[in-house]
Order: sequence, then structure tokens, then C-alpha cells
Amino acid sequence: VSVLYWGVNKKHSVMARKVYVVGVGHTQFTPAGKGDKNYAELGSEAIGLALEDAGIQYADVKEAVCGYVYGDSTSGQAACYKAGLTGIPIMNVNNNCATGSTCIYMGKRLVEAGGKCVLAVGFEQMNSGLKTLFEDRPHPAQGHFDALHETGVPKTRFIKALPEITENILKTYAANAKELMKHGVTEEHFAKVAYKNHVHGGYSPFVKKRKEMTYDDVKGSRKLFPPLRMGMAAPMASGAAAAVLADEEFVRKRGLEKNAVEILSCVMTSDTKDTFDVAKYKTGNLCGYDLSARAAKQAYAEAGLTPSQIDVFEIHDAFASNEIATYPALGIIPSPAHAPAFIDAGKWTPTPMGGRLFKTANHVINPSGGLESKGHPTGATGLAQLVEVSLQLRG
Repeated sequence: VSVLYWGVNKKHSVMARKVYVVGVGHTQFTPAGKGDKNYAELGSEAIGLALEDAGIQYADVKEAVCGYVYGDSTSGQAACYKAGLTGIPIMNVNNNCATGSTCIYMGKRLVEAGGKCVLAVGFEQMNSGLKTLFEDRPHPAQGHFDALHETGVPKTRFIKALPEITENILKTYAANAKELMKHGVTEEHFAKVAYKNHVHGGYSPFVKKRKEMTYDDVKGSRKLFPPLRMGMAAPMASGAAAAVLADEEFVRKRGLEKNAVEILSCVMTSDTKDTFDVAKYKTGNLCGYDLSARAAKQAYAEAGLTPSQIDVFEIHDAFASNEIATYPALGIIPSPAHAPAFIDAGKWTPTPMGGRLFKTANHVINPSGGLESKGHPTGATGLAQLVEVSLQLRG
């Protein structure tokens, strides 16, 4: 699943009922198994921060959409009940890595339908990496893994210490990274992108401070499946993020215009037969290229914008290679063959606060540090990206 959302220019409007982000909240992300808070505490903390940022009470929220992947049914209620018991509808979402973004998509639809003020929250209490919860049934991604094996990637297990699903995911992204290398992308480009994200993440208040990872650290980190290394991968994490969405009437009545960021477009897509046509498309669509390209095309059309008008992109960089593969899908570059020159042309730009950002062709990609630096609490990641974009747009 791929979801893209922007609130780039408040002059544009494409919906009869405008939807705004009026409050955001983001907990610290901690390495999987290392946090001292459970999922309900993380979720309620993010909710409280978003409500405080918006300047409203939980009682003002009319509906809530809660996202998580590794949790029991109705975990959303447990998180929301810590914030208040008001009897509102609470919906739970599990959509794997797009869970947080799906909460935004659903929340926006609810506001457009007359919900006035909707809470979207994503959280995850991770104790380890990705894993299969049920051993007595096929995994939902088995069709993707079967397609991967059709490309010649062996079923043989190589890292038996990892769950099989984790190894299959690593194999998928590694195979796609090798496809990128046929277009001139090198291991140095993967390392440059990963290093860029680690530098950006070093400035984030939402990342637990740790030793800075240098370019040499990335290049010398432990090998996973070639050409990917540990420093180029997103570690699993625990954490939560939330956003308060509201319509224009609510914004004006509460005087929230100053920090309100309009969502110009929010698009969600799913697989077509092209995803599994590996004879024609290789592994690119197994890593989300077609999903992202179709979503981006729709989103740009709805917003009335082009890729060149976007200053900031937050991309789901499960691996550095996946960020690079997404550049052409989003129209940032015409094709994978343009990626090496695009990355090499990037320049470090000083910021007014004494930091630095990596800018290429007037774009800053993953100023948050991305998943590689912040970590990936599956249910929270999409909402965390919205928090970053909203804060960037507020200035």
C-alpha cells in the first residue's frame, strides 16, 4: 500500500470540504525492545501532544482512527481511553507499513464526510523485528515472495537467526538494489543516501541521541544481503505519532488558522497484476514502484502541483535503495538512470539553527532522518512523516 499526502500551498483547494492538520504529536522513537512504555502509554502520549499542539480537548474529537500492526484487537481503544472516555467511534487499522498513512487517509475521509474533528494516531510497541504471528496459515505477502522466487532469488535460508519473513523482505529489497545497479547506481550512492538520512536524523528531537554514523561507518557496517548493509537499513522501533484533522468551520470557530496546514491531496493505492509480472517489471513493483507512481500521479493532479514544486519529500526508506527507487516513482527524476547524477549533485546546505541539510535540485528529502535514522515503529511511521511535513510547512 502506498499513501502520499501534501499540504504544500494553502492557496490551492481541490475538495469541497477542506481538511486541515491542526495539531501534531510525536513521541521519542526507541529501539525495539528498549523502551520503557507500552503501546497504550505511547499512543496516549502522542494523542496528548497533538491535542495540546492544537489547543483543544479530547472531548472536541468526534471520531478516532488508531493504527498498529503488532497488537491485540481494539488496542486503539486502550490508547484513546487513557486520553478520555467520551463514547466516540474508535476504529482500528492494521495495514502493515502503511498503517499510519492509512489512518490519515481514513481521517481525512471522515472529516470530508462531516466529522468536523478527527484524531489519527499510530503506535507500536516492538519487541523484535518483523515476524509472522500465525504459523497455521499462509502469510498475506506470500504471493509477493512467490513472485520474488520466480525472478531466480532462491528460497534457501541464509540467515537462519532471522524470521523467514524478515529474510524474504531483505532478499526482495536486495534484489531490487541490484536492479538499480544496472542503471549506474553504486554502493557508494546507497551509502551517500543512508549517510544523508543519518545526519538529518541527528537533529531530530524525536530520535534518541546516539553516536553519529559517518559515511565510512555506513560503508563499513555489517553486510546483510549484498549490496545492502546494516547502516542502509531501517531498524525496528517503538513509538507513536498523532494528528488532529479538522474542517474549515472548526478551524475558524476555534481560531486555529495560524498553525493549520491544509491537506491538498491524499491518495491510496493497492496492487495490480503488474506487481506480480516479474518477467516484465522484475522486482521494482514488488518494492512498491508502481503503487507509488500511481499514487503520486493522482496526488499531483488533485493538488494541482508538479514534482518540481515540492520542496520537501518524506519517503519510506526501509532501505537506502528503496528511497532511490522511489525517486522516479514520485517524478523527482525521470528514470532510475538519472539517480546517480541526482545524488552526486546534492549539496550540504547550512540551516539558520546551525545544522545542515542535503539539498538536490531544490528538494530536501527526509529532513526527519527517515526510517533509517529514526527507526520504524510500523503503525506510527506514516503519521510521523505527516508530523514532520506539517512542522516544515509551519516554518
